[in-house]
Amino acid sequence: MTSALLGPAEIRSLADELGFRPRKMLGQNFLHDANTIRRIVRTAELAPDDVVLEVGPGLGSLTLGLLAAGHRVTAVEIDPVLADALPSTVEAHLPQAPLTVVTADAMRLGPLPGAAPTALVANLPYNVAVPVVLHLLETLPSLRTGLVLVQAEVADRLAAGPGSKVYGVPSVKAAWYARTTRAGAVSRSVFWPVPNVDSGLVRLVRHAPPNVEVARTEVFGVIDAAFAQRRKMLRSALSGRAGSPAAAVAALEAAGVDPTARGETLDVTAFARIAAALPRVVS
Repeated sequence: MTSALLGPAEIRSLADELGFRPRKMLGQNFLHDANTIRRIVRTAELAPDDVVLEVGPGLGSLTLGLLAAGHRVTAVEIDPVLADALPSTVEAHLPQAPLTVVTADAMRLGPLPGAAPTALVANLPYNVAVPVVLHLLETLPSLRTGLVLVQAEVADRLAAGPGSKVYGVPSVKAAWYARTTRAGAVSRSVFWPVPNVDSGLVRLVRHAPPNVEVARTEVFGVIDAAFAQRRKMLRSALSGRAGSPAAAVAALEAAGVDPTARGETLDVTAFARIAAALPRVVS
């Protein structure tokens, strides 16, 4: 497996050949440490028949790690220069490896070619990590598991539970789709260029959403309202959405939630019950 992976010198050489310089606005920080790549592939706990979706493959270091471990990979890359170069890089290291490259914005993905992806494994750009994870879980129901490498602070938020200081909108919305847990820390030193913060791994295992007869969009609207002013009691935070403070209190009580509670104490199932009890929002 070692010969298939890209080290720091080869990462920089590839970038020079392409005349490429990482762009901060796209959050381009590329892995170059073989041990970290092996650890990510191992921690992902992929099944032999998994089809891996990788978002932001960049120069191909993690892509090669996944392919070398015997997995099929569909790589989605927004940068056309990197997307065009990736097949050649893979062919040079792992001839005829089962790679499909899609040049696209992960937030605007259409139907993907080939077999539906079952696992997400990605080093995600810091600035769009949360919306990308939520969007992919929503639009690709075939995804059963995920392991994402994100900024450490974002990893903490995605994996936080009710009552945690960092529990918030990303935590609750991710919990709608999947069980999320921290799966390790990753030093900033294994990236080129070196970011200003460390990273963390988050594991996602899909589960069924809360069993309520209300649309996900309505539940997410309640979540957004509950955290808009973090220290507000729910009876106040949801009064606008309910139509009045009295209506908010009635809905909260019907949902079995204390009207004086705050959003950061509730799990996603409680938010779903509240959304189901609130008067329907008329658009």
